[in-house]
Amino acid sequence: MAYGPHTPDDRAAMRKAIGVASTDELFADIPAAMRASELRLPPPESEAELASRLSRLADRNRVDLVSFLGAGAYRHFVPAVVDQLLLRGEFYTAYTPYQPEISQGTLQTIYEYQSLMGELTGMDVVSASHYDGATAAAEGALMTCRATRRERVLVSRGVHPHYRQTLCTYFGGADLVADEIPLVAEGPASGTTDLVALERMLADPERPVAGVVVANPSFLGLLEPMAQAGRLAHAAGALFVAVVEPVSLAVLASPATYGADIACGEGQPLGIPLSYGGPYLGILACREPLVRQIPGRLVGMTTDIDGRRAFVMTLRAREQDIRREKAASNICTNQALCALAASIYLAAIGPHGLRDVAAMGAARAAALEVALAEAGAPRLHPGPYLNEFAVRVPDAAEVHRRLLGRGVLGGLVLATVEPDDPSLADALLVCATEVTTVDEIEAFASALCDEIERGRQLGLPGIAEASR
Repeated sequence: MAYGPHTPDDRAAMRKAIGVASTDELFADIPAAMRASELRLPPPESEAELASRLSRLADRNRVDLVSFLGAGAYRHFVPAVVDQLLLRGEFYTAYTPYQPEISQGTLQTIYEYQSLMGELTGMDVVSASHYDGATAAAEGALMTCRATRRERVLVSRGVHPHYRQTLCTYFGGADLVADEIPLVAEGPASGTTDLVALERMLADPERPVAGVVVANPSFLGLLEPMAQAGRLAHAAGALFVAVVEPVSLAVLASPATYGADIACGEGQPLGIPLSYGGPYLGILACREPLVRQIPGRLVGMTTDIDGRRAFVMTLRAREQDIRREKAASNICTNQALCALAASIYLAAIGPHGLRDVAAMGAARAAALEVALAEAGAPRLHPGPYLNEFAVRVPDAAEVHRRLLGRGVLGGLVLATVEPDDPSLADALLVCATEVTTVDEIEAFASALCDEIERGRQLGLPGIAEASR
């Protein structure tokens, strides 16, 4: 039974006040075919019958594949303590912490998360409760426009395409401009952000730039010239936004080290299991001068009237629940459970453990590079990478499909997400982490070698041309 606080008389009075005869009139602008219709549910089932049916549906998922897929969401070992602590009722069912007198536990978990992210990124301020890396990147770009009072942002094509699409969606609603910085086409720096093009785009006096957004590692797995990009941005009076992968920060320079004003990224690699679309965790951090521009929740540590340590929400005026028309963001959900997972994960493995995770992933990726090159799939770009890279595979989409039939998820077909880039037409983006085994690498390389050779024998166009 549906529950609502309004009686039929209440609803009739509201309709009369706004001048409509029926509730259906409120939805007249929506085509009839698009409106919700009566739910046609199957007959009721017992709990046992329903459990059996759901199990059959779950069995359709492939969980047996040898996976080399990364592209923004990564396989990592998650210590058992992470899920065990998350299942505690005071964490699992907690809601937004607007009343500090009854929310000290939740407030402290957010404070600890912000402290850990601040240490990892080197930034002064970290906020919580962002949906995912894409929305955090879009919020970071919007921060640059508010802070500089400019309306144009430059985004490297090395940033994840989904992030770029999300940013453009945000900017379209705000009548702002997001232009793409091309990548270097040839030479040792191919695949990385074109700094010459960036400098030229920044020099246009008629179109001042609010911020420059660059990812490190990039979507293609390459390490970007972050310090140089940041210097170019600052010389033009723009802010510099670094899109980062958190595990990589255990071995790569932090955003603060190379002068980033804002850091953002996806927190999924920190103890959050892979899921089809989430829930994930958006990381957003900045330098202290930008603290009033950063959206999301900030938790501060203080003392109560008895001098005891206490935690409280701070700078609440940024939130939509206080002044919606002046809010830095109108997205106000609470991702605190995912933030807590990241905090537990980092506390469990510690700084040395996180370095081991990053270093082991890099070592496995180096072994993967050698194996795939010997199988006939060399790297596409020569520059340095950490644990993800693109390889040239003739007829990549067909080979990828055939590999699935052999139990191997051979990364991502880059043409599916970057269809307008001819240099990626026959390429796979592959990834290795600390959980990738030597046997899995050998299985991938062997299957790929067989499929490439099979393509040559069958005379498949892409592979036959490559062999000549």
